[in-house]
Amino acid sequence: MVGVEQLELVGWQSDIALPRSYAPYAPEAFTVERIVLCKGSLDSPEREAFVRGICAVYPCVPVEERLDTPHNRVEIAEPDPLRRLERGKRTLVMGAARVENVVRVNRNPNAIFPYRQSFSVYGFCPYGCAYCYLTGSPGVWFSPTVKIYVNLPEILAEVDRRAREEGQEIVFCLGKFEDGLALDPLTEYSTVLVPFFANHPYARLLLQTKSASVERLLDLNHGGNTVLSWTLNPAPIAERYEPGAPRVDDRMAAMRRCAEHGYPVRANITPVIPDANWEELYLDFICELAKCVPLRQLTIGGIRIDPRGRSLLEQRMGKENAVLQALDPNTADENSCAFYKPGLLRRLFAGIYDTVPHIRPCSTRYDTHHSRAHLVLDFEQ
Repeated sequence: MVGVEQLELVGWQSDIALPRSYAPYAPEAFTVERIVLCKGSLDSPEREAFVRGICAVYPCVPVEERLDTPHNRVEIAEPDPLRRLERGKRTLVMGAARVENVVRVNRNPNAIFPYRQSFSVYGFCPYGCAYCYLTGSPGVWFSPTVKIYVNLPEILAEVDRRAREEGQEIVFCLGKFEDGLALDPLTEYSTVLVPFFANHPYARLLLQTKSASVERLLDLNHGGNTVLSWTLNPAPIAERYEPGAPRVDDRMAAMRRCAEHGYPVRANITPVIPDANWEELYLDFICELAKCVPLRQLTIGGIRIDPRGRSLLEQRMGKENAVLQALDPNTADENSCAFYKPGLLRRLFAGIYDTVPHIRPCSTRYDTHHSRAHLVLDFEQ
C-alpha cells in the first residue's frame, strides 16, 4: 500500500491525504483528449504533485490551466447535445469541489437508494451507458466532463464531522452521481477511502461501480466497513446499452475476487432493459450470477429517465429502442421523469422467486418516491 501524509483529526488518527509516491495508469476505455486544471487544483505542493502525476499518464494530451474557473464551469463548445456529451467524456477536469456540494443529504430515501448520505470524489463517469440518468441533470448537461476532485482530505473531514454528529453507524454512498471506482487507476483514492472507513467509529462506505479495476482494493484492511456494489446487465444487453463499460464477465470476476478478500458484495440490475427475449435472458443471468458470486444482496428494477435523457437516448438508438417503447406515456413525476409501464417487471419478479437459489424471504419494495417497483433480494450467508 502506498504511503500517505498524516492528518490528525480531532478524536482519532487516520491516514487522510492525497496519495503520493504511486504509479497512476490510464483506466480502461477512458480516452482523454483534453485536460483542464481548474480552481484549487494547484493550491498546494501536494495537490500539484498529485495533479501533475496524473497529467504525466497522458503526455501527448494538451493541458489547460484555468485556475479561476470552477470545475463545473468548463464548457464544451458543441451545440449538438449528443456530440457535446461525447466530447465531454473525453475531457478530464481536475479541481477542488465545494465540500457542501459533494457531501449530500438524501432527502428522499427509496428502495434502490435507501441511504441518507452520499459523497463524491469524482464527477460524472467515463463510460457511455445509453440509459444514464445523469446525462440530463443540469450540471452534466452544461458541462459533461469527467472530474477528479483534488480536495479529498477536506471531503473526508466533512464525512467525519457528519458521522460524529449522527453518533451512530451511518452509511455514506459513493457512486450515486459518478462511478465510484472507474478512475481509481488514476487516483488511487481507494487506498485512502477504504482505511478511512475501516477505522471510523460510525461512518460506513457503500461504493457503487461498473469498474473491474479492483487490484488496489484487495490488500486493504477494510474491516467489513466497505460494501462494494456492481451494476450489471446480461452480456447481450450490456454490449448494446453500456458501450465503454467493462465486460460483464470481467465485472463478475472482480466481484468474486473482492468477496474472496472479505468484502461484502452486492449487485444492482437497474434498469432492466426489456429488449428481445429479455425475461428469459434476465432470469438466466440472475440465476448464473447468484451461483457464481457470493452476493449479500441483489436489487432489480426499472428506470427513471428525464426529458433530456430521453432525447439523448433517442439520438443514440432511435425512437424504436426498447427503453423508449416500454415507457408509460401517461405518467411522470414532478420533474417530468418517465417510468416503465405498470406491471412490466411483474412476471420477471415472479420467475426470480421460483428459480433463484439461496434467497431469504423477501418482497417487492415499491418505491413511492420514484413510482417504480424494485425487487430487493437478501441472500443466505
